[in-house]
Amino acid sequence: MQRGKRAFSRRHKAGLALACLFLALAASPPFQGLSAMPERVRIVRGDARELSRDLPLHLYIRPDRDGAIRLNGREASARRWVSARGNLMLQPLETGSYHLEMRLFRVLPIRTVTVEVVPPVTVVPGGQSIGVMLRPGGVLVVDEAAINGSDGRRHYPAREAGIEAGDLIVAINGKPVRSKEDVIRQVAAAGDGGTVRLTLRRSGRTLKREIHPVYDESRQRYLIGLWIRDGLAGIGTLSFYDPQSRGFGALGHLVADGAGRPYPVDAGSVVEAFIAGVRPGRPGEPGEKIGVFIGQDKPLGTITHNTPFGIFGLLAELPEGKDPVPIPMALEDEVRPGPAQILTVIQGKKVEAFDVVIERVLPQDRPNDKGMTVRVTDPRLLAATGGIVQGMSGSPILQGGKLAGAVTHVFVNDPTRGYAVFAEWMMAHIPRETGPLKMALAGR
Repeated sequence: MQRGKRAFSRRHKAGLALACLFLALAASPPFQGLSAMPERVRIVRGDARELSRDLPLHLYIRPDRDGAIRLNGREASARRWVSARGNLMLQPLETGSYHLEMRLFRVLPIRTVTVEVVPPVTVVPGGQSIGVMLRPGGVLVVDEAAINGSDGRRHYPAREAGIEAGDLIVAINGKPVRSKEDVIRQVAAAGDGGTVRLTLRRSGRTLKREIHPVYDESRQRYLIGLWIRDGLAGIGTLSFYDPQSRGFGALGHLVADGAGRPYPVDAGSVVEAFIAGVRPGRPGEPGEKIGVFIGQDKPLGTITHNTPFGIFGLLAELPEGKDPVPIPMALEDEVRPGPAQILTVIQGKKVEAFDVVIERVLPQDRPNDKGMTVRVTDPRLLAATGGIVQGMSGSPILQGGKLAGAVTHVFVNDPTRGYAVFAEWMMAHIPRETGPLKMALAGR
């Protein structure tokens, strides 16, 4: 009995010592670095990625597929463990998804890392200033408006008929509507006692509404009590284009109506723009590029989509400038805080590179138009614009020879800083039926 107690005591002490050893290892910086290794890694086929530095002990690694990766320069196999100590470098050889099982002493499971490998994608970075023109395929209701009636009261006939901001008027009295003038003519024709029958689109539904125009004493004409818009135009920046499909992305953010909803796009185009000057930004007062549209009768391309990640479409003509040189597109995982450059225009049509710093990369479980924060450091750009100004949205960000993202928003109280979107999220929206990255991102 005494001998059994002593054996139990020895085993207890050995177990306690082993537990203390693992606690000490877990508290060490190298081991904490190992525990911080990501559970999911996305990487372009052929690129190399360092997963960990200063591994505390020999780590045994085994993929679930043969011939899929190299670990520290050695091709890994599902039939044998690869021993690694120090740095762990991963280089995928095939596209697809697979798992890396990691163990200490081949016994103690540490982590399983899911590796998603996508094919390499190259794009031509932009930076050119463009004029953006959108037409909604009808007349967009922006807001209600009061009518000053002859009885001295204010009238809201559109509100009473159930018309809302964001509704799209596509027909009046059965006739298609394309412009504000169409609405004005139909309302005037209805006149006193008449009825205006509206066909509306709202959230994918078609609705019918009837309104009786009211004579406005101050404007001296019949009105139905609506503020309407038949188009939208502004200055932005081309972010990139695919040299094969000529699909392009620009702006990096949604084009919204007055209430923050997506502006509907039935027809849209991008044209060249000439920057005549810049109104510099100041804290609390964003600046803007002052531009002029060029060649509206011969657009650069058509706009097919208005998304939270910018406008997208197809180029009919390539932008002027030097011969297009495609560069790799960076995945979200590859973008790091540190020096970078943006391409933009501050005078005329000349695209120039300016220094910035990516201050913070914001990890994202799902696509978002605010993926990183950037700060302008280039003295010449700061002197000319004060930092980021309106019209600079979409300016491509280059880091390490790759397209990392595009500028989207300026910080109102600090125009030297702003948000940017990852190029990867924009690339997924270019209008093409097939393509390596579009297929790779289909499940994201």
